[in-house]
Amino acid sequence: MTATAAEQNHPSPPSHPQRWLILGVICLAQLTVLLDNTVLNVAIPSLTRELDASTADVQWMINAYSLVQSGLLLTAGSSADRYGRKKMLIAGLALFGVGSLAAGLSQSSGQLIAARAGMGVGGALLMTTTLAVVVQIFDDTERVKAIGIWSIVSSLGFAVGPLVGGVMLDHFWWGAIFLINIPVALIGLVAVARLVPESRSATGDRPDLLGALLSTIGMASVVYAIISGPEHGWTSGRVLLTVGVGVAVLSGFVLWELRIPNPMLDMHFFRNQKFIGAVAGAILVAFGMGGSLFLLTQQLQFVLGYGPLEAGLRTAPLALSVVVLNLAGLGARLVPKLGTPVTIASGMSLLAAGLAAIALLGGDGYGGMLIGLVVMGAGIALAGPAMANAIMSAIPPEKAGVGAGVNGTLAEFGNGLGVAVLGAVLGSRFSALVPAAVGAASLPAALASATDADERTRITDAFASGLETSQLVGAVAVLAGGLLAAALLRRAERTETSGADAAGAATAA
Repeated sequence: MTATAAEQNHPSPPSHPQRWLILGVICLAQLTVLLDNTVLNVAIPSLTRELDASTADVQWMINAYSLVQSGLLLTAGSSADRYGRKKMLIAGLALFGVGSLAAGLSQSSGQLIAARAGMGVGGALLMTTTLAVVVQIFDDTERVKAIGIWSIVSSLGFAVGPLVGGVMLDHFWWGAIFLINIPVALIGLVAVARLVPESRSATGDRPDLLGALLSTIGMASVVYAIISGPEHGWTSGRVLLTVGVGVAVLSGFVLWELRIPNPMLDMHFFRNQKFIGAVAGAILVAFGMGGSLFLLTQQLQFVLGYGPLEAGLRTAPLALSVVVLNLAGLGARLVPKLGTPVTIASGMSLLAAGLAAIALLGGDGYGGMLIGLVVMGAGIALAGPAMANAIMSAIPPEKAGVGAGVNGTLAEFGNGLGVAVLGAVLGSRFSALVPAAVGAASLPAALASATDADERTRITDAFASGLETSQLVGAVAVLAGGLLAAALLRRAERTETSGADAAGAATAA
């Protein structure tokens, strides 16, 4: 494939002699952060009982972490470029450890939501610096392979969260799923301090604090409206007001970024069709993974009757298929043969097919769900590394922190949006089907209000129907996003090829 202008004009730095050992260290830090994206999913029944949490409370426990991360990732990346990526790694690990302690000791839904938001601050610092360091210490000949390994860890952390949570909940109370982060953070601190080299951009930009504030408020408002829709009504004043605030603030963010000399997100990146295509795909992959795992763990426990550990074990095939296929180098071999657009389209089509299989085949037992999980894993293994490399190659190396921030922002926002949108579809369908006299704040609350066995059966069936509908919505969204991303990437490659041919003809003339 033809190199992008960014790759041509900004040559790769030489590889670091200890690059593979350093990669292992930063992957450990990355794993810690990503586990907490999904580890909470298997604790939903425990939180519902012990903290009297509603469905909306649980969604905010999950989304508080994702939204704070996605709002701060760009500023964290810019700060790492300016002040030093090693410093940001150390600061992120420390903040993440303190936030984990606060989360593990929380006594109410509000305290846990606040602690999760605090963990998101540390997670933002870690998410940006890990990928930025990979870009800095590997040259072009090894970078795709290194990003592939980084993607394995990212997918592994995301997918095995329910398994880790299930093991902990089988032996301890729900707070232990956060306290386990503390020794990992301490090990990471020592390893980063000893092994990771300091790197920064000589012309690093000043952090854009107002931009971070605007992006966080805007995204939080939009997702709040999506979460609140089933409870308050999609046309209620509260929902419409928060949607309006979100759209207005995000519009203000774009205008602010266009006018300041050192923007948090350079809007000129969006002139690169390769960048836009990778952006679209990254959001929808995270949307599918985040939303599906949020639904899947509830389906395993509430509908099929598995305990937390059993549910966690049954999500493991998703992670295993990602790891096995990435270690086998499937994606790295297919990208040169098929090209980035076809690889991404194939991966996201498989992800959509897996979601549909879970929806249509997983309602009556685990066999159909297993097929869907393996197919989803194959799709993620194909699409994930290709999209991360496409995003990073469209941005100059000296902006590696900002590029990693963009990649992380897309993943976190897509994850939060998946939980919010698919959770809202579930809530709307469940509310429409459950008996009106019972109410539907959550499945356990509805079951507790049921008067007889037949009513409890109708409630469980309504919840299962809501899960199926929301999973099919996720499958359609992922498939559409994959086709859009592939089309944009294909167009970008044709434009680059045409430009290179024209330049060659002019030189020959």
